[in-house]
Amino acid sequence: MNQDFTHTTLGNTGITVHRLGLSATYRPGKRTIYRALDEGLNYFFCYGFDTQMTSVLRDVMKYKRDNYTVATGAYNLLWGHLNLRRTLEKRLRQLGTDYIDVFLFLGVMKEKHFPEYVRKELSRFREEGKVRGIGISTHNRKFAGKLAAEGALDVIMIRYNAAHRGAEEDIFPYLKQYNPGVVGYTATRWRYLLKRPRGWPKDGRIPTAGMCYRFVLSSPNVHVCLTAPSNSKQLEENIAALREGPLCEEDLQFMRNFGDAVHDTKKWFM
Repeated sequence: MNQDFTHTTLGNTGITVHRLGLSATYRPGKRTIYRALDEGLNYFFCYGFDTQMTSVLRDVMKYKRDNYTVATGAYNLLWGHLNLRRTLEKRLRQLGTDYIDVFLFLGVMKEKHFPEYVRKELSRFREEGKVRGIGISTHNRKFAGKLAAEGALDVIMIRYNAAHRGAEEDIFPYLKQYNPGVVGYTATRWRYLLKRPRGWPKDGRIPTAGMCYRFVLSSPNVHVCLTAPSNSKQLEENIAALREGPLCEEDLQFMRNFGDAVHDTKKWFM
């Protein structure tokens, strides 16, 4: 990791990014997105239906396209996706841009969900200059580690938080040779890391969302951690927390212990 705690280069892409990335999945309002821009956030992840995000990006990228890193993608065949190129062209039109910075094949659950023809198509997008970096999002850590070791991707988007730390064994050790960008999401584990788990002392400490993001970004292996606030207040709190820098070892251990307690409280969709 280079530069400082709040900024780095996104792996081998050469793109300089703010380490707190923004998703507008919970529709925080255009004002919140513009506020993120004012604070220097420049990594934006969006789906086609994120109309608040696409509207703001289309507006600001008319003038300073190179200032913004746009990540988007298409879902794998498991979810009914049939045409990668059609999705890419649609995103280009929605955003009013000639290229996408990071184009991901989303929701890869098994190795068979990322077949060779998909890999070749993504590579063609990059060769054509319509995409700067290609990658996947996945919960399959071992497969992600394998792809990282092969140098197959520019960016890997993974679940990583205090309750789900398996990437430390299955992915991070395989990053060094090819240095793909790593984007973490679900830092709060769908907010379960902000609640008292069963068996946790009633007077015991509970993490804040800011601590969850700082935990993820305290790892030198994670370049960007996505936040998906639902309003400006949450965004401001997360940005303020990030300014405090990495967690100290005592707080890191607290987060690991709390994460273990949350992880042991099983949920069917986890």
